[in-house]
Amino acid sequence: MLAAVEKTENGYIATFARNFNSSVDEVWGTLIKNDKLQQWMPNLEVVDLRKSRKMKFNMNDGTGNSFEIAILDFQPQTYWQFEWGEGSVRFELEQTGDACVLVLKEYIPVLDDHVPKDLAGWHICLDMFEAALTGRPAGFPKESWKMKYEAYKKIVHPFLQEDK
Repeated sequence: MLAAVEKTENGYIATFARNFNSSVDEVWGTLIKNDKLQQWMPNLEVVDLRKSRKMKFNMNDGTGNSFEIAILDFQPQTYWQFEWGEGSVRFELEQTGDACVLVLKEYIPVLDDHVPKDLAGWHICLDMFEAALTGRPAGFPKESWKMKYEAYKKIVHPFLQEDK
């Protein structure tokens, strides 16, 4: 299912929701432990997972370059929010019976032509997250990303037209 995008007073929010037949502990571990994190978002590296601390975004382009990302909010087993460009990304977890709901929200101050690429990327990362959670990690599916990118362009385009 594609993310829902909505306009807010402060920009836009894209919301992804995924249900997993796993406990919050299992989902949280896949979300924040570097060995699992590398399987679904290979650029991110947790350095000090506490509010107002930092993590790294590794370029993974052979240069060894990286930059720091601030952790804006954090509550173990519950939520994790960090800088993402001019906005932020927040993961929220909730146990519902035997399942866990993971909600990813990207807070986007200004829409531009890059936003559909980001949304397609997060969509694919969540697909890869599910594979890592179930013990069958998969590589980045570029063709699937291209299809999601086209779909997210169609979602974002009307908002871009409104803002003109």
